[in-house]
Amino acid sequence: MQRTIRTFSIKKNAHFKENMLSWAQQFETVIWLDSNNYKDQYNSFDGILAADEFTGIKTDYKNAFEKLKEYQTLTKDFIFGYISYDVKNDVEQLTSLNFDGLDFADLYFFQPKKLIFIKKNKVEFHYLKMVDDEIENDFEEICAWFPKTEPKDVNNNIKIKLRIHKDDYYKKVTAVLDHIKRGDLYEANFCQEFYAENSTINPLEVYHHLNTISEPPFASYLKIEHQYLLCASPERYLKKEGTKIISQPIKGTAKRLRSKIDDAQIAFDLVRDEKERSENVMIVDLVRNDLSKTAKIGSVKVEELCKVYSFKQVHQLISTVVSEVEKTTHPVSIIESTFPMGSMTGAPKFSAMNIIENLEETKRGLYSGTVGYFTPNGDFDFNVVIRSILYNEEKKYISYSVGGAITAKSTPQKEYEECLLKAKAMKYVLLNPK
Repeated sequence: MQRTIRTFSIKKNAHFKENMLSWAQQFETVIWLDSNNYKDQYNSFDGILAADEFTGIKTDYKNAFEKLKEYQTLTKDFIFGYISYDVKNDVEQLTSLNFDGLDFADLYFFQPKKLIFIKKNKVEFHYLKMVDDEIENDFEEICAWFPKTEPKDVNNNIKIKLRIHKDDYYKKVTAVLDHIKRGDLYEANFCQEFYAENSTINPLEVYHHLNTISEPPFASYLKIEHQYLLCASPERYLKKEGTKIISQPIKGTAKRLRSKIDDAQIAFDLVRDEKERSENVMIVDLVRNDLSKTAKIGSVKVEELCKVYSFKQVHQLISTVVSEVEKTTHPVSIIESTFPMGSMTGAPKFSAMNIIENLEETKRGLYSGTVGYFTPNGDFDFNVVIRSILYNEEKKYISYSVGGAITAKSTPQKEYEECLLKAKAMKYVLLNPK
């Protein structure tokens, strides 16, 4: 599918981004990906906006990867979308029977009529031929756009509830530890949901607020009619550049401190924390095994092991695992063979997914799934949906979930504290509207 490409210069990157995302709300389907100017050797843009669906695929988990493979092959164009965690049921004999207050489809991708890339002070419009006569007008409209503000009574006293209360959380983590002692698994990512019912928010304002206080490298804003994802993810799931595959799992978290000396010390301690390192190393082993399913023999390598990356609110231990694939390997097959990402399941993967499904109270859905895109030549880039707020405007249901890796060295109390640390930003933006 041919696209018309036009390039323009802009003065203020951040101002244009904000205008553009506000302008895009006129469309029923929008995906915005923002790297927040993050310095990363695998970063290829500052921001991408995909809007206005031309073709699309929406399905449940049954044969989801086969359907995506067919859609991606036939379209031969940019497609943007998400794969929810529950597509695990297409990969393994598993189920998702827990409560779901959001009702997102299991998998959704669309081919945008309008596609805009931002790279420093350049903006590239990639429009399908049917709308390419709108490029000039759209650029001028975005530049002159005045973001519209919603009425102030949108936030109607949001009351956040816990799906799993503290004592039950302790019991469930103890149950995971019992499984570990029995040898059923050696790590599980156990998650819990915080939610609000009969509540309304301005999704775009909440996203901007969340993104401002976090500035993560894999932020995303997704709007599909009345359903929204407001995502401040620090984690890349998987990227394909030609025949190179890159995975960057996160395991290991420490809070930022105000004092520079104390902050440097806590980062230094994180690298040497035996429990945090062991969590990361276990997942690196799992990722190496997953990548080896499609990799050329001997090509799986660990480029970085347990390196500290510092974000606005937390320090994280991140590892980078890479591999090489044959040119003939289908891009969707690479995702299918590694899905869901090990950092959100545990290890061994099947056993961990089975156990956490029985202990968790909420269907994960888009949380701990992935959002991203495919290019016309079969490259792709996908994040891990964490540090995110999910919102169903029709049902007036707001949800955010957090999880932690449970290993033999875990204690229920410390895991609970880590969950509250990870949940802090989402809670703050919901209770403190700008």
